[in-house]
Amino acid sequence: MKFKYEDLEIWQLALELIKIIYQLLKKFPAEEKYDLVSQGKRAVVSIALNIAEGSGRHTDKDFSLFINRAITSLQEVDGVLKIGMKLNYITDEDYQSVVPLIEKEYYKLVAFDKALIKGATKRRRYVQ
Repeated sequence: MKFKYEDLEIWQLALELIKIIYQLLKKFPAEEKYDLVSQGKRAVVSIALNIAEGSGRHTDKDFSLFINRAITSLQEVDGVLKIGMKLNYITDEDYQSVVPLIEKEYYKLVAFDKALIKGATKRRRYVQ
């Protein structure tokens, strides 16, 4: 079974972010396992899950609420990484390696949300 959200670039970028962020979070010390690491994992997975869940809503307005949640989760991921950098868990180079993907996902989510608000996005809730 395949759902329409799987064809969305924002979904595909979210999956790529999960892979990269999980790798970066492995660099954090074991003492952060239940704090920053757990928070970072939940936040990055939340981006993808909000896109998936929102795509099943009946209206673009409802979908927009979930896209906004995905955006705030993305900002949370960025915050976790910046804290990790400040605490010397990851290097500036580690952080800079993921910044282009974070920025791309952010701008794609914002653009998608604007399209939803304008009602310009045509999508189907049903499986293909």
